[in-house]
Amino acid sequence: MAEVTGPRTGVAIIGLGGAVATTAIAGIEQLRLGTIGTDGLPLAHRTELAPYESLVFAGWDLDGSDLAKAAAVHRVIEPAQLDAVAEPLASISPWPAVVDPAYCRNAVGANVVPVGPLRERVAHLRDDLRRFREEQSLDTVVVVNLASTEAWPDRTSAILGDLDTFEKGLDLDDPVITPGMVYAYAAITEGCPFVNFTPSLGPDVPALLELAARENVPVAGKDGKTGQTMVKTVLAPAFRSRALTVEGWYSTNILGNRDGQILDDPSSLASKLDTKGSVLDSILGYDVDDHVVRIDYYRPRGDAKEAWDNIDLVGFMGQRMQMKIDFLCRDSILAAPLVLELVRLVAEAARRGEGGAQEQLGYFFKQPMTSDGGVPEHALHLQEQVLLDWLDRG
Repeated sequence: MAEVTGPRTGVAIIGLGGAVATTAIAGIEQLRLGTIGTDGLPLAHRTELAPYESLVFAGWDLDGSDLAKAAAVHRVIEPAQLDAVAEPLASISPWPAVVDPAYCRNAVGANVVPVGPLRERVAHLRDDLRRFREEQSLDTVVVVNLASTEAWPDRTSAILGDLDTFEKGLDLDDPVITPGMVYAYAAITEGCPFVNFTPSLGPDVPALLELAARENVPVAGKDGKTGQTMVKTVLAPAFRSRALTVEGWYSTNILGNRDGQILDDPSSLASKLDTKGSVLDSILGYDVDDHVVRIDYYRPRGDAKEAWDNIDLVGFMGQRMQMKIDFLCRDSILAAPLVLELVRLVAEAARRGEGGAQEQLGYFFKQPMTSDGGVPEHALHLQEQVLLDWLDRG
């Protein structure tokens, strides 16, 4: 990776070899070269945040291939662009990952930490973070979860309800504690801000929210709001504003990248559908009985996702209308810049000494965290204003 001068922000990514991570890192290298602009980076003008060029990347992945090879497999980045940054990407190889096949059946790879007690896995991850900080002389380390979607455990388990019980669960290797929670626990106890860009459970469970508040470590998530749900959180407030009743909303997605392959497993898919489907009723203020969300793995599309929506509306005098949207998007191209902005924002929260759930970052997520477990705001324009107000107060 190109030399970084000035304050250095480490970014330890879970799922380092995935399409989103490799796209984000290649984009930073392109910015260093001056060969791309800041399209897609909504906070590029906020110069008080850590410079993009100050970011230093590492992390974990099931596949130990260097990032140049990984990026070539994902085929998100144009060949000429990849050639321009192949050398710095080839210098980064993932650390062995902590996994549990019970929670992500379609994720396979040989670059894994040997199965052992949960406490040993936590210690291994903390050692990785400590070594990364020391070897790279980092001022801050942010951990970002970009791993494959995990199935959810029993969210009502007492193990997840408070920190003391969670600690006992770690001691007893309780199976309700997922890999995502192990990473979150390790990061928070190392003082590293944590971003959960996936639908998997992590620092949003009560026990880990308690830990983040106690340690004054910023945490944010979950499930990045990139394409179809972003559009939904723009249109739904407009329909509500004009008193147009949403009678039904049918959403379907086809994609053929690794994320789509993981979601081909019903247990992982259920986690994703829960976060995608939760926003509409909250914004409109009533239940849309015919709100259907589908995600289908379709290998030929790769990372070029198609998100198609059919919206049935009822207007004045009971007249019915329809709106249809076909968003031909690039999954990782939408997600990667948001990940980069989140890294800068949680690093800023840490600089300000503001730990715990970062509610002002709901702008980026399908299912935003709240510190008290209350109902979050989902409308994009309102979320944006909350974020900008927080930045201006700094």
